[in-house]
Amino acid sequence: MHYVPRILVTGGAGFIGSFLCERLLETGAEVLCVDNFFTGRRTNVAHLLDNPKFEVMRHDVTFPLFVEVDQIYNLACPASPIHYQFDPVQTTKTSVHGAINMLGLAKRTRARILQASTSEVYGDPAIHPQTEDYWGNVNPIGIRSCYDEGKRCAETLFFDYHRQHKVEIKVARIFNTYGPRMHPNDGRVVSNFIVQALKGEDITLYGDGEQTRSFCYVSDLVTGLVSLMGTGPDFVGPVNIGNPGEFTIRQLAERVIALTGAKSKLVHRPLPQDDPKQRQPDITLAQEKLGWAPTVSLDEGLKPTIAYFEEEIRAMT
Repeated sequence: MHYVPRILVTGGAGFIGSFLCERLLETGAEVLCVDNFFTGRRTNVAHLLDNPKFEVMRHDVTFPLFVEVDQIYNLACPASPIHYQFDPVQTTKTSVHGAINMLGLAKRTRARILQASTSEVYGDPAIHPQTEDYWGNVNPIGIRSCYDEGKRCAETLFFDYHRQHKVEIKVARIFNTYGPRMHPNDGRVVSNFIVQALKGEDITLYGDGEQTRSFCYVSDLVTGLVSLMGTGPDFVGPVNIGNPGEFTIRQLAERVIALTGAKSKLVHRPLPQDDPKQRQPDITLAQEKLGWAPTVSLDEGLKPTIAYFEEEIRAMT
């Protein structure tokens, strides 16, 4: 009899989670998508509902979950500043209580569990590019710390469950990711710029626009997560998963204007508190341990993303 793994994806109706569910179904796995739909959207997974191996459950990971699974991808947490600052206490609870509940489930079912951590654990980094052995430069009491420190605490819990209870863990530090199914008003730079350009509005640059980001297309990221889950028990991470191509925010705005054909002008606003000035992953470890590197260029990834937002804006008008 052919063995079919049962895989739980928390935050499975979110932007990244929905693509991950799709990819796992393609491998023949049974997928349980758990989401409380705070930022996840039913439309992201609607096309998967006819698949008999796919199931959706509305559930908040801050409460325990009793299911039988072989693998857990813990992606549940609002990931854009607008959403995670809306209810900062709940954001911290989602990262911390959510990690405790999912690790408890992994311990009971002996499931392998992957934590979707973030480049935000590095804060506003004092070293560049960021390597996994860098401890970070994080403000523990700022407006972004509910997310940054919540994710740092989740990593602590993962490593303590691993050491204390022998839970098989994997920790991925995800860098800026973009693609179709991003929330149109999540306040992230890629979606902001595309929506502003498509609506013919001016494009807002915070600060001088010279701060840098590295943009990873969602299909590349998902490949990295699945590769990490597939590694042997001796490799737990943390491992950076992101695109090391570094662009200034101004360069991104110029690419978006060129690809949309917009007439938008660039306007400047003050830089938000604790906004990192540089963000670029060192992916040497991912290349070495996962045989992974991104393949989709910024222009290649922006085209389907722009097409998706054109559709979204049309549906809203």
